[in-house]
Amino acid sequence: VLHGRLSLTQALEQAKAATLGAQAHQDLPFEQLVEALQPERNLGINPLFQVMVNHQQQDLRALQHLPGINLEDYSLGEQTAQFELTIDTCEDVEGRVKASFIYAQELYEASTIKRMSQHYIRMLQALVDQPQTALSDVQLLGELERQELKLWSENETRSPNMLPVHYLFEQEVRRSGHATAAVFGGDSLTYAELNKRANQLAHYLIKQGVQPEVKVGIAVERSLDMVIGLFGILKAGGAYVPLDPELPAERLTYMVIDSGIELLLTQSTINKDFPHPASLKVLALDTQDLSTQLPTNPSVALHGENLAYVIYTSGSTGNPKGAEIRHRALTSCLTWMQQTYGLTKADGVLHKAPFSFDVSVWETFLPLIVGARLVVAFPGDHCDPERIVQLIRQHQVTILSFVPSMLKAFLAHIGKDVQLPLRHVMWGGEAVSENTQSEALRLLKGVNLQNLYGPTETTIHVTHWTCRDDGRSSVPIGQPVSETQTYVLDEYLSEVPPGIAGELYIGGELLARGYLGRAALSAE
Repeated sequence: VLHGRLSLTQALEQAKAATLGAQAHQDLPFEQLVEALQPERNLGINPLFQVMVNHQQQDLRALQHLPGINLEDYSLGEQTAQFELTIDTCEDVEGRVKASFIYAQELYEASTIKRMSQHYIRMLQALVDQPQTALSDVQLLGELERQELKLWSENETRSPNMLPVHYLFEQEVRRSGHATAAVFGGDSLTYAELNKRANQLAHYLIKQGVQPEVKVGIAVERSLDMVIGLFGILKAGGAYVPLDPELPAERLTYMVIDSGIELLLTQSTINKDFPHPASLKVLALDTQDLSTQLPTNPSVALHGENLAYVIYTSGSTGNPKGAEIRHRALTSCLTWMQQTYGLTKADGVLHKAPFSFDVSVWETFLPLIVGARLVVAFPGDHCDPERIVQLIRQHQVTILSFVPSMLKAFLAHIGKDVQLPLRHVMWGGEAVSENTQSEALRLLKGVNLQNLYGPTETTIHVTHWTCRDDGRSSVPIGQPVSETQTYVLDEYLSEVPPGIAGELYIGGELLARGYLGRAALSAE
């Protein structure tokens, strides 16, 4: 293994030593080597290596003196690949070297090999011109490749709308006040009714000290109370902290303490079992009488950098960390979604994600800033394909999202003859297999299928991929959404060429403001 900080000269010396060391044992029969190493055998693959470099020296001077013989080069044309990739080099007596790449066409495209050969030439050129350059500093990418990566990696489209999401909702209330905003079972609220209920809650919260940058916990089951609670917190200027009642008590206790909330919105059925310190103020949304509170939109001054919500990471690498999401980032993400998917007043969006996951953020707010209907699933419905189908049919749901594992169960349930009014189906949260994508394309004909990706430290999602059956062995995460940059870099923070593995680095407006209460970690 060559370390990236080795100079080209040092790397060449190390390769020379390894080659000479191997040649010292060149008489060892290949069969004995295989027997000693006992590699995993596959009839279609060489047992020890799949890439070979073969260098030969060619001296034809003796043949030039044979009477009646003329010598000229003859290309062998296409050859059968013995390995996945072979680089043949041939050096003549004058030191000129010819190289050819022989590759398995079922594994590599011609364009990939062409790009690889150009990188090889640039590496050799650097060895001649700048032999003391570190391996990691060699510029393998050409200008066209850099332009192509820039096109893939950067989306500088600016969001035309900077208003906080609840302001956009209030604008829609003026346009669609009598239209249905949210449905939950047999209950529903119009835009005007939802706005009034959220305003009354907001005025109450303001009296309790809620203002910009104040965090308010909300622990409710999926319901109309959930929607009212979220809008009420935002309208009061606060930032909501979703606390899923289904989470373990230990995790909930940690999040309540870590977030520093002093006020919790919940429901009476949850409050009695919810773990929280005695000092925490608790408001039960289903029993608190807010009818005497003002029904008008509160006047709270907010700007784009103010906190909209805090959502916690999974805690898979330690304690969960709260990611702080700004109003500007949330508006930018939702604006991109509307520009991309074009929701109308005829659309119904199914809210079924646990609201401690950030998918629930767009499920809640996107339909309500464009005049569409929010259809709220009952608790537990998100795990039941039959209930999901019933909700789609009953409420004419046109847009919904899945985690891939649930998508697979949903596809298995509906079969090929089911007709549903779906327009857009998104998925994310985990990798989706090519088989699941193919099944979705087969069963959901005419539906726009999207693979969305984004870690908790960003605003919902930062890349998107329109799914299609193009022969890929994996489903890409796609390209960045607006105001976002995504780069694949090596361990030395250099861009890697296409097809080379690296780490994903994300920049732009959709990044979280930081980790709550962890300035040092945020700075990293």
